[in-house]
Amino acid sequence: MSLLLPDAGKADFCWVPAAAEIAVKAGSQLRSFFQAGVVTEYKGEVDLVTVADRTVERYLRQALAESFPQHGIFGEEGTRDRLDSDFRWYVDPLDGTTNFAHGFPHFCVSLGLEDRSAMEMESREGLASDGALVAAVIYDPMREELFVAEQGQGAWCNGQRIHVSSALHLAESLIATGFPSRKRHANPNIHFYQEFTLRSHGVRRAGSAALDLAYVAAGRLDAFWEFHLNPWDTAAGFLLVEEAGGRVSVFDGGPRELNSREVLATNGNIHNEMLETFEALFAGRDLDPIPTPAEYAEGRRRAAEASPTK
Repeated sequence: MSLLLPDAGKADFCWVPAAAEIAVKAGSQLRSFFQAGVVTEYKGEVDLVTVADRTVERYLRQALAESFPQHGIFGEEGTRDRLDSDFRWYVDPLDGTTNFAHGFPHFCVSLGLEDRSAMEMESREGLASDGALVAAVIYDPMREELFVAEQGQGAWCNGQRIHVSSALHLAESLIATGFPSRKRHANPNIHFYQEFTLRSHGVRRAGSAALDLAYVAAGRLDAFWEFHLNPWDTAAGFLLVEEAGGRVSVFDGGPRELNSREVLATNGNIHNEMLETFEALFAGRDLDPIPTPAEYAEGRRRAAEASPTK
């Protein structure tokens, strides 16, 4: 595809044009792998990785180094280059690996650029403190949708300005979440999924945090939350949401974190309502119990006994 970026004068991009071209080429590689079928292996218990992840990250590592030789690169599949640089790219070559491995066509390339120049020297080696997010590129190769943003320049999809939704209440909102690919039993999100399903217009779980964040920025979703995401999952999406007029925080309203134990991204209008809901859920208030299979079966039996016979 030709790059669908805003016309000159609509956005004064510095890093996005080169990064977008790189992401689109990486996405073309993913599309070819997807159409040909993939070889899958495991990083952990059920934590998938494919040949495509590693091949595309190698390409991204080389292409970003050529276009931005002074920038660091922090990639999901192990790239750790020039991490003492003032600028650092967070690279996810394939966000939505499980979808990809199963032939489900919902995945993307995600590139987010952090400016770490204003940080204290002693914190620059780690991720405890975050610099400013200054550029974002998320490319969905199956839909050929290119989401981009730069600090102060707004958020865009295929050359058109995007904005978060105008929904005012959680009850009228379509929201999204995600679950870990491993150690699900140690994650409480199924309970939050239950409660937000009851309180919203619907909850979606599509399997790509980066695209979920891009969809919040584009107004397709009104909010997204998830536990324990990594910088390559969040960097680009955070900037897209904020440049589109939304808000990102942790579950108590504190500042967002790239290496995040908690992510809440919304259109801004429903943010406080979701924070209040999180507070109630963590305190164990106003919970609707999830029926066990045995309780459900007993309910069916009683309903059958109460029904008039024909």
